[in-house]
Amino acid sequence: MKKFRYKAKDSLGKTVTGLVEAVNDRSAAKLLRNKGLVVIDLKPSRENIFSFFGKLTKKVTASDVTNFTRQMSTMINAGLPITEALVILRAQSSPSFAALVTQILADVEGGESLSNSLSRFPKIFSPTYVALVRAGETGGVLDKVLMRLSDNLEKTQEFKGKVKSALIYPIIIVIGMLVVSAIMIIFVIPKMTDLYSQFDAELPFMTRLLIGISAVSQKFWPLVIVSIFFGILLIRTYAKTKSGKLLIDSLLLKIPIIGPLNRQVVLTELTSTLSLMAGSGVAILDGLKITRDVVKNSLIAQAMDDISLNVAKGFPIAYSFAKHAEAFPFILPQMISVGEETGKMDEVLAKVSHVFETESEQKLKSLTAAIEPIIMIFLGIGVGFLVISVILPIYNLTTSL
Repeated sequence: MKKFRYKAKDSLGKTVTGLVEAVNDRSAAKLLRNKGLVVIDLKPSRENIFSFFGKLTKKVTASDVTNFTRQMSTMINAGLPITEALVILRAQSSPSFAALVTQILADVEGGESLSNSLSRFPKIFSPTYVALVRAGETGGVLDKVLMRLSDNLEKTQEFKGKVKSALIYPIIIVIGMLVVSAIMIIFVIPKMTDLYSQFDAELPFMTRLLIGISAVSQKFWPLVIVSIFFGILLIRTYAKTKSGKLLIDSLLLKIPIIGPLNRQVVLTELTSTLSLMAGSGVAILDGLKITRDVVKNSLIAQAMDDISLNVAKGFPIAYSFAKHAEAFPFILPQMISVGEETGKMDEVLAKVSHVFETESEQKLKSLTAAIEPIIMIFLGIGVGFLVISVILPIYNLTTSL
C-alpha cells in the first residue's frame, strides 16, 4: 500500500487535503470519489525517516488473514452485506490490515467482486484463497467456503508453529557453538599461542590444527568473509534457477528423518488444498493447476504439471498421480481412485490430508526426540576438542616443569 497526498473539494465545495492509502494513484482517486470528493490534485506522499521505520514494523500477519476470513464467514452467514462486514472488520483490525480492508471496501463499493479485489494483493491472499472465494461467490456459498478456508488456515498455522518450535532449539545450539568457536579462534587461541611459544612446547596435533585455523583466520579474514559471502550468493543464485531448485528440493526429500518429514508436510498442504477446491466447486483441472502453485517442492510441483496435462487429455486423476511414484506415496492415487468412483473427492482428500498431517506430527516428534541427543553428542565433541586442544599443552607444560 502506498500513501498519496490529495487536494479535493467536498460536497459543499470546500477544499480539503489529506492522506489516502491505496495500491496506486488510480485506486486512490477511486477511493476519494467513493467518499464524495472531487479530486483536484493527487501525488505520492514523501516519507520521512520516522514513517519509513514505522512502516517496517507494520506487517499483515497470517493471523490477520485467518481472523478476517473467519469473521467474514460469520457475518455473511448472519445476513450482513459484504460492505457492512468490511466496515466492521476495518474497525476491529490492526492499522496495517485496516488499510488493506479500506482498499477492498472501496473496490467492492465501486462494483468489484470480493475475489477480484483480493486478487490485487497476491502477497497476502494466495491464488488458492482467491480461487476459493471466487467459487464461493459463483455458487452462492461464500460463507461456507470462507469457514472451510479459515479452518484450513488455522490448521496450517498451528502445524507450521509446531515445526518452527521443534527447530528453534537446535538452531540456537548450533549458532551458540559457532559463536563460541569463533571467539576461541579469534581471541583465545592467539594468546595461548604466545604462551606456548615462550616455553617452546611440543604441541599435540589437535592444538597445532587449531592454531593453524586461527592463524589463517587472523591473516586472511577478509578473504574468508568474502569467500563465504560469494559462496552463499552463488548457492542462492543457483537455487533460484529451475535446475538448481529441482536438485536442491530432490536432495531435501532424501535427507534421513528430515526428508520424509518435508515430504509429508508438502503432501498435507497439497491434499488439503485439493480437498478445499473440490468441496468448493472448483473444476478439478483448475484445482490441480492452482494447487501446483501452493507446492513448495519443485520435484512435486513438476509432477503436478504433468498430472494437469494428463487430466486435460482425459486420463483419470488416480492414474495420473500413480505415474509419479517418486513424488507421491502409493496411498494417494489409491484413495483418489476411491474418490473418483464414489464422487466424494473432497471427503476422501480431506481424510488423506488428515493421515498425512498425523504422520507429519509423529515424524516431527521423532525428529525432536532424536535431534536433542545428536546435538548433545556433537556439542560434547566440539567442546571436548576445544578444551583438550587448549588444556592438554598447558598440562604437559606444568608436568614437565
